[in-house]
Amino acid sequence: MPDQIKNIALVDDHVLFRKGLAALISYFPSYNILFEAANGKDFIRQLKIYDVPDIVLLDINMPEMDGYSTASWLRTNHPEVNVLALSTMDAETAIIKMITNGAKGYVLKDAEPEELKRAFDEVISKGYFYNELVTRKVMQSLSLLATNSKISDFVKLTEREMEFLKYTCTEKTYNEIAAEMFISPRTIDGYRNSLCEKLQLKSRTGLALYAVKNGIVKI
Repeated sequence: MPDQIKNIALVDDHVLFRKGLAALISYFPSYNILFEAANGKDFIRQLKIYDVPDIVLLDINMPEMDGYSTASWLRTNHPEVNVLALSTMDAETAIIKMITNGAKGYVLKDAEPEELKRAFDEVISKGYFYNELVTRKVMQSLSLLATNSKISDFVKLTEREMEFLKYTCTEKTYNEIAAEMFISPRTIDGYRNSLCEKLQLKSRTGLALYAVKNGIVKI
């Protein structure tokens, strides 16, 4: 019995890129482009015309309604839809923000066609897509923060610990963070180890996700 065809909605404001990507996807067995949209508002409008797609391939930077808002809208209104973020941005904050808004995977626009096909296959079969960019550790940390919200109810953080958490969301090294906070690298190590123990986390990624999840850092 042949595989059931999965429908894809492609949301990107760059017309030439979108058309080229649609042409590429048309060669993937078992996948069909249901419709294309230029931004989130256009996507929501077209949902009234077409069926709900199995996968939404979603750009981040778009006019009128960006990828973050569109992913969040889908999570609320159509949680069954598999959202794959598609972007030129590989910054950790962009990845985290898309995932916290409901994306099940993240693909860079310069990825090979084989990786995009694998992203489709895995998000359908597993419900998520892990690659070198979005590691299992990041996803597990997000899951921990989503299910272990009671930690923030009783853990009290000092102002300096809060300041350190804000810096963990930047690209600064620990030595650079120490210089910014006018303390020694050894003291920074102490903050990191203490916070990981308090919050039951294991990595800088986990600390950064905690800061975002609990509103310490706005992204």
